[in-house]
Amino acid sequence: MQDKLTHCRVILARPRSFCAGVVRAIDIVERALELYGAPVYVRHEIVHNRQVVDRLKGMGAIFVDDVEDVPVGAVTIFSAHGVSKKVEAEAQGRQLDVIDATCPLVRRVHREGQNYAERGYDVLLVGHAGHAEVEGTRGQIDGPVQVIGTLSDAENVVVSDPERVAYITQTTLSMFDTEEMIAVLKRRFPNIVGPDTRDICYATQNRQRSVLELAAQVEAVLVVGSANSSNAGRLQQIAEEAGVASYLIDTPAMIKRRWFDGVSSIGITAGASTPESSVQDVIAHLAQFLHIEVETLDGKDEHVKFRLPDRLSRPQGPSSDAYIMTHAAK
Repeated sequence: MQDKLTHCRVILARPRSFCAGVVRAIDIVERALELYGAPVYVRHEIVHNRQVVDRLKGMGAIFVDDVEDVPVGAVTIFSAHGVSKKVEAEAQGRQLDVIDATCPLVRRVHREGQNYAERGYDVLLVGHAGHAEVEGTRGQIDGPVQVIGTLSDAENVVVSDPERVAYITQTTLSMFDTEEMIAVLKRRFPNIVGPDTRDICYATQNRQRSVLELAAQVEAVLVVGSANSSNAGRLQQIAEEAGVASYLIDTPAMIKRRWFDGVSSIGITAGASTPESSVQDVIAHLAQFLHIEVETLDGKDEHVKFRLPDRLSRPQGPSSDAYIMTHAAK
């Protein structure tokens, strides 16, 4: 075994790991399995994290890409990313017993987009084409929706009436990239309406600000999260653009010892769909070949909770669509 380094600081971002929407979605699957027994079907990955999905599979959840793969009448859960009205209609046609785990913040974007469409606006959706949330949002709005994924898209999009343009945003984008695209849209369409970056969810913004602060204090950053996690990918991108070597890892097995040659400080954060246990596994792995001292960055404590759907709630709370959002800065 190699000699351990004499000292390496490991600084943990704060906040990191699960957000309220992810906790709610996972709780929905677990509670449905508890109430109705296995199998419970889930359209799309409930959240974009391999460890979470594998654990739920072990409990009896079956993940499918299409509602046509679900037996008629079966208990079926829509993922946190949301689905289109077409998918909802297909599920109804198969008489599926649907439980909707769409994040309430994503639902808010659906309502905003539909409201703009009903008022006759061309709707521009700032987001990544093909992402599950973007496809669900497009399919919830009655009318054409154009996806703006790059500055070039923002510069070249063509609308029917430049005086009646609105935009909404994917909740898990980089708030820095989003601000740039919105600035272009506002320059091109001075009367455009939209929520600035308010649709970038609280958890995404908190984690992005935290990783930026983390990158200023360390020589390398590990972002724990799956490759298909948009929010985890943005964290890695932000750290890298801040000039720090940054690596997106799903498991400790992906870590390469050479990344830390000559490195005396390492930052660790995790996407909003990554369990804290994965972060602790990474720390334990580092301790096998580094002499580490672990500390946590100052940052926000999050006290956000989303209630479960009424049918899954234990007798203790009001309506499922209500939710509590409290941001603590200490």
